[in-house]
Amino acid sequence: MRPDLLILTIFLVVLTYSPVALASPPPDEQMVDPGMEIRARELYRDLRCVVCQSQSIDESNAALAADMRDKVRQRLLAGDSNAEVLAWVRERYGDYVLMTPPLQANTLFLWLLPFIALIGGGAVLVSFVRRQARQAGIRMDGEDEAELARLRDEEGQS
Repeated sequence: MRPDLLILTIFLVVLTYSPVALASPPPDEQMVDPGMEIRARELYRDLRCVVCQSQSIDESNAALAADMRDKVRQRLLAGDSNAEVLAWVRERYGDYVLMTPPLQANTLFLWLLPFIALIGGGAVLVSFVRRQARQAGIRMDGEDEAELARLRDEEGQS
């Protein structure tokens, strides 16, 4: 095999499998019981890394996220249900730690923001279209109206 093709093949293999390697937790963080590991990974995806803020603790490489994953594993091994683990983490870090915040008075704006943006964007679009139509109608002077009448007459005759 040519050396350049070999290098290209190795590069493509590494590029293809690197997201898979990055997505799985380190071996020392994996639980022995596969069922418990699945539960832990579900909980990891439901919890936000308070350092990274836009990542779950499942995706984050921050030391605090590793500590949070460790606490989740400890709570699961202690026999807590998923809801109990989430409640414990929420009590410790607040609602912000949840990737999907609960619907409460203090999070109502977060839930309504997409709808407000959609309605506001629609209102701006309608206003813009109406303004453009109004300006197009105002710009017609006598010559334009005569040309429009002539075109209508030609359409009527054919």
